[in-house]
Amino acid sequence: MSREKAQELLLTMFRAAVSAADPRDVLKHYLPEVPTGRVIVVGAGKASAAMAQTVEDLWPDADVTGAVVVPYGHVVQTQRICIMEAAHPVPDRAGLEAAKTLLDIASSATAEDVVLALISGGGSSLLPCPKAPLTFEDEVHVNRLLLRSGLAIDDMNKVRRRISAIKGGGLARAATPAKVVTLAISDVPGDNPAAIASGPTVPDPSASEDLSSLAKALGQDLPTKVKDILSQTNVSDTIGSVDFRLIAAPQKSLETAALLAKKSGVLPILLGDALEGEARDLGAFMAGIARSVSTHGTPGHPPAVLISGGETTVTIGDETPGRGGRNTEFLLSLALELNGTEAVYAIAGDTDGIDGTEDAAGAIIGPNTLRDMRRAGIDPVAALADHNSYAAFAAIGALVKTGPTLTNVNDFRAILVECA
Repeated sequence: MSREKAQELLLTMFRAAVSAADPRDVLKHYLPEVPTGRVIVVGAGKASAAMAQTVEDLWPDADVTGAVVVPYGHVVQTQRICIMEAAHPVPDRAGLEAAKTLLDIASSATAEDVVLALISGGGSSLLPCPKAPLTFEDEVHVNRLLLRSGLAIDDMNKVRRRISAIKGGGLARAATPAKVVTLAISDVPGDNPAAIASGPTVPDPSASEDLSSLAKALGQDLPTKVKDILSQTNVSDTIGSVDFRLIAAPQKSLETAALLAKKSGVLPILLGDALEGEARDLGAFMAGIARSVSTHGTPGHPPAVLISGGETTVTIGDETPGRGGRNTEFLLSLALELNGTEAVYAIAGDTDGIDGTEDAAGAIIGPNTLRDMRRAGIDPVAALADHNSYAAFAAIGALVKTGPTLTNVNDFRAILVECA
């Protein structure tokens, strides 16, 4: 397979994975019957504006009001549902005001109303709402520590739920006694409802856990009052019946991409939607698998593509990092370990279109990636050490840029291997 065909297949698979989670296509299958009374929409996340727009389109005559909050640049046109913007991944005061607005809207619901919660990945950062006695500054500081910590996303969400008045079911409690229906797009391994945007409409399963070990992992800069809250084991208020509907998830996107590969004459090998760990470590590990497939496969057989999802981490430590995200860091590590192995190409990208805080979804590599970087004056080893993967791929024109996709089912990785 030529370089051009290999890269085009990988890009097409990535686009297919994103399309499989487009709320404008999938949400209609999960809406409840049109309520006869008032519908109050609340929501947060990278896909919530597109979800809100779709609700309006599908229910043109319903009494729909409400608001959702999205990252800056994710706004779409709506008529009845207000779209608010806030910062991601580090919260800002616009997010604080948005969280208060959503709680006020939910609190206005009566037993005759239906509260429709539109939840997707990114909602945690968009809804800062510190639990007393914490301040907004405390929550922002904890969030920064979490982003640098290297903790698994499940542990991050335990902390986020514990210190928040809106996460861990807080939004649903505010909506009592109304019926709450949640439509969610998962960006987390295992599709745990409590982990998607830190579960604003579902009970907190870790409410009675002592999270002191996570406080220790966040280091000495963690304020004492945060440590005290994390060490508490008080069970949160109960929530009534939860109608939670998962409308899109990482596994479905991986399966869609696998089907496309198969139709293109390539053998898809699904490795799962929950691969975690350090991005550079996973890159090195996956390089070993790719080399094994290349070396021990049967010559003349169709190429294979290793497909995986999940969310890796990048532990920054105390150093000042360069520009990069977990997908470009994964790919740079993968390229270094492959060291020019012939006929191996790979793509990795965040399905929301934003790898970390950069303007690229991810990047694409091939046998000549390291050579091209060195010719461009980039030392790939130093770039990986400095967490400067974005700049390394930008120098050779290998970034994948989609802009905000208005959905989010976490990372997509595909490694295309031809037998030696």
